[in-house]
Amino acid sequence: MTSQQIQQQIAELKNDYIRLQGDMEKLESTGHPTMIEQAEQRLANMEVQLAELNKKLAAL
Repeated sequence: MTSQQIQQQIAELKNDYIRLQGDMEKLESTGHPTMIEQAEQRLANMEVQLAELNKKLAAL
């Protein structure tokens, strides 16, 4: 995987992360605790993916 591909994946994940945070705010205001928990888990998974991609990028 090239540096450019990794950077593109990082940018896509960051955009998805920001979108999901906005979705969570809407869910919190409407009171959907189960959906909020699922969204929090997805955020945590995205954070792990971002960390892995940043390690790969640093290793190049």
